[in-house]
Amino acid sequence: MATSAVPVPDTPAHTVDAFHRGRFWLVQPSRGGHRAGMDAMTLAAAVPSGFSGRLADFGAGAGAAALAVLSRCPAAQAVLVERSTEMAGFAAATLSHPGNAHLGDRASVLAADVTLTGRARTEAGLADNSFDFVIMNPPFNAAEDRSTPDVLRREAHVVEDGLFERWIRSAAAVVRPRGGLAVIARPEQLVAILDAIEGRFGDAEMLCVHPRPDAAAIRIVVRAALGARGKLSIRPPLTLHGPSGNAPAERTEMINNGLASLFGD
Repeated sequence: MATSAVPVPDTPAHTVDAFHRGRFWLVQPSRGGHRAGMDAMTLAAAVPSGFSGRLADFGAGAGAAALAVLSRCPAAQAVLVERSTEMAGFAAATLSHPGNAHLGDRASVLAADVTLTGRARTEAGLADNSFDFVIMNPPFNAAEDRSTPDVLRREAHVVEDGLFERWIRSAAAVVRPRGGLAVIARPEQLVAILDAIEGRFGDAEMLCVHPRPDAAAIRIVVRAALGARGKLSIRPPLTLHGPSGNAPAERTEMINNGLASLFGD
């Protein structure tokens, strides 16, 4: 999925990596911070292939998920929302990379805290009813699971109490009626996600991600629509590898390279 290239001047230690078989490139930290991979590609694939609206990527990091949506959805636009000044800088470097020139006019970076509320959120650039879809890959590791002295990596990985409530509350404010939400997280966080979407988003669909057919799920993806009233449905799972655990499964390869959607739409 990723190949290293020449460093970009004036950017902290980093790599430049190709995604979607070279259809877009990501400038991301080589040490510290969060490096994008299968989680970002899976989250991006939750957006329908025909999506043509305005998307917000909450906690965008260097921009992998948002650019993966733009790569697969040629009429979509995206705002990469990132609280960390350093990671927002990587996102800006990503958009300015020559290999992303074909996407640059459809994307922008917004340095903002998605947990802001009311006027503060609007003044930060996240106006109410201004997006058609929100995707989010929040920090979802417990502190004891991902202890690290690196501040940037800890901010990207370690979940805070009430995080899903705050992030999903903001998503409900900025998305338009019937607009979409997609969240990737760990299975044990399903209750927190469902509690946060209750009364806000409906017609929820959940899909589990398994490393192998005989292994327990390691991720869940929840997708829902603002103001909808349908009940939760559980979709067929995504299995990353075959029984041997070596080569990626065909569907995984398709999703990883922007050639298929996660929910089949």
